Amino acid sequence: MQQKVKKIPARRCVGCNAQRPKRELVRVVRSPAGEVSLDRGGKKPGRGAYLCPDPACLTRARKAKRLERAFGVEVPAEVYEALSAELAACAAAQKGAAPGA
Repeated sequence: MQQKVKKIPARRCVGCNAQRPKRELVRVVRSPAGEVSLDRGGKKPGRGAYLCPDPACLTRARKAKRLERAFGVEVPAEVYEALSAELAACAAAQKGAAPGA
């Protein structure tokens, strides 16, 4: 008997435009109230956009205003600073959890 192969969902990073498995990306969400935040669990309600856990991708997305385009609202500078700090922490946590690190 053949085993069923489970489909792995893929998403595109708004920073580097690379398509990767959903679990490897970090979700940024605009809540129904209009607040933009990082969604580590991937379960918050609202419109989502995905970024690689690399701060350079956030820089590219900010420069090209890709989050603004994805969410349809102006993203304040304070939100980018908070996202940058959280992405750096998330990247550090993923490096620490990597096998052989």
